[in-house]
Amino acid sequence: MLVLRSSPASPFGRKVKMTALQYGLMDRIEIVGADTTDPSDPLRQQNPLGKIPTLILEDGTTLFDSRVIIDYLDHLSGGKIVPAGAARFLQLRLQALADGICDAALLQVYEGRFRPEEGRNANWLAHQDGKVARGLAALEAAPPTFEGRPHIGEIALACALGYLDLRFAGSWRASHPNLVAWLDDFAARVPAFEETRFKG
Repeated sequence: MLVLRSSPASPFGRKVKMTALQYGLMDRIEIVGADTTDPSDPLRQQNPLGKIPTLILEDGTTLFDSRVIIDYLDHLSGGKIVPAGAARFLQLRLQALADGICDAALLQVYEGRFRPEEGRNANWLAHQDGKVARGLAALEAAPPTFEGRPHIGEIALACALGYLDLRFAGSWRASHPNLVAWLDDFAARVPAFEETRFKG
């Protein structure tokens, strides 16, 4: 049995879980919660960076970074998650853009969560917000399309938008109608999106 160390609200953990559900791999994975701030959590022995998601293989080997874990799941699926040929690089680029939006959003959340208000850096927050804004603008201008099952790029984008809904009260929605429509369509066609939604 594979073991996925993650937390319910992690967009990167959600990406792994949604992919596993979508491609019939979830019955091979046990999900075990992780607290990245707790020095006694074994996560720091399983992943020296102490980050989630981390995947523990049957032989005890660990894989970390959601993109590496997705590559492993793609191997298990027989190459269904990341397409071959030119489409491969379009999907990997879309995943990188969506993950970058998540990274910048997370840094803004962490600035508010871990730094006292008087020490917060407005320029740093604006710098990260600019990454999110530019990423969303590019996607709003050309939302991705997919037929049948989504590949990793679309899954990563859905997780990024879901995270913005969770942590920023959906403030992106008012100025991105094309992405709102895209996410509504994705959620209607991909039950794993709702199944992995953080409801805490």
